[in-house]
Amino acid sequence: MSRFARRSASRRSGIPPPAAELEVLACLRQGGELDARAIREALRPTRPLSHSSVATLLGRLEAKGLVARRPAESGKAYLYRASGKSGEAMEGLLRRLVRRVFGGDRLSVVSTLYAEPVSKEEIEELRRLVETLGERGRGDAS
Repeated sequence: MSRFARRSASRRSGIPPPAAELEVLACLRQGGELDARAIREALRPTRPLSHSSVATLLGRLEAKGLVARRPAESGKAYLYRASGKSGEAMEGLLRRLVRRVFGGDRLSVVSTLYAEPVSKEEIEELRRLVETLGERGRGDAS
């Protein structure tokens, strides 16, 4: 099987992107529309990368449909943003994590995330989320 065929097959099988691609994608989801330099700077503290490495990762994410680009207003740079499909990819990754690591128990995930002290603002945000879920009728077994 050629390298292209393997890469194409991995896209169809739902294999999650490698860690470096996930970090670039997370950077775009948090930062909005960014150029490669801004992404490299944002990742520098945890994952120092060369400009060409960032460009390669962005190209891979774009080929997978997880990132879209457009020319910047000036210069030769492109601005990248996470696509709608990237949200689906992140949700799928999280569902797999919940299933594999927590045996499908979503409440265990939440309690693990909040095992450390939390702020009053976070608690209030969680209350609003629970109220919203209740209003939608989610979790209602009847």
